[in-house]
Amino acid sequence: MLGGVLPPLAQSDPLPHILSVIALLVLLSFFAGLISGDYSWTDRLWSTAPIGLAWIYAAASRWNGVLVFTAVLVTLWGLRLTFNFARRGGYSGEEDYRWPILKARINQPVLWQLFNLVFIAGYQHFLFICFTIPLYVMYLQSQQTTLCLATQGPLFWVASAAALFFLIIETVADQQQWNFQQRKARVSSDHPDRRRGFCVTGLFRRSRHPNYLGELGVWWSIFAMGAVVIGTPLHWTVAGPVLLTLLFMGSTWFTEGITSSRYPDYKKYQKGTWGIVPRPGRPLSWDGENS
Repeated sequence: MLGGVLPPLAQSDPLPHILSVIALLVLLSFFAGLISGDYSWTDRLWSTAPIGLAWIYAAASRWNGVLVFTAVLVTLWGLRLTFNFARRGGYSGEEDYRWPILKARINQPVLWQLFNLVFIAGYQHFLFICFTIPLYVMYLQSQQTTLCLATQGPLFWVASAAALFFLIIETVADQQQWNFQQRKARVSSDHPDRRRGFCVTGLFRRSRHPNYLGELGVWWSIFAMGAVVIGTPLHWTVAGPVLLTLLFMGSTWFTEGITSSRYPDYKKYQKGTWGIVPRPGRPLSWDGENS
């Protein structure tokens, strides 16, 4: 019966389906935050919704090898991020600490709910569409020409390898941060890790947010894969990774403002490192000075 109302996914353009799914998730996230007072519902979908979007594109292409391969990459990214988010308590009711701080700064219930609708629920879900849109142009290409995974050239595989490389970077960074937080919770109050309050070892010796580098690198690489498939390095789908990069830059600025107010040594750390991209030269030493 539904088949007469809704066309099968593999017989229709997937973008309307994507827009419908995102519109539903926006409403669910907004009202869940409004009712519960917990505004991390979009955060909980950050690693899972893009997986669903990727497989919608793959299904619409009738399981074209290029789209299935790209959807697998997105799935690997999402499963790893979901695991990391879950072990930090993200699915057990723990809200992102930044939302209560931002809510207190806005200090207007109506304005806060408008922010909840437009940015937390609306804009961030819009980004899900934007940074997965390379799969849509891959889908369009598969409908216009013969698109075969086995015949993709070296640039496609270089971009794919870059996506895996950045996924490893993000994995290592998150694990190093996890190890540090677990160690900090066990040591005495006079231990250097407790006094300092933040990780300065491993990848964090050169970059304050190496996990952001990994995250952005994955999506820039997937954009590059799409650009190779359609045969042009300049394409409107670049808006996805660009907007994601701008979001992470803003998040870095806001998060570091909070961190520097809590930990006096953080300003020294900022001087010896770069925000996202690793700082070249001698890495930061344990005491916050260049070695």
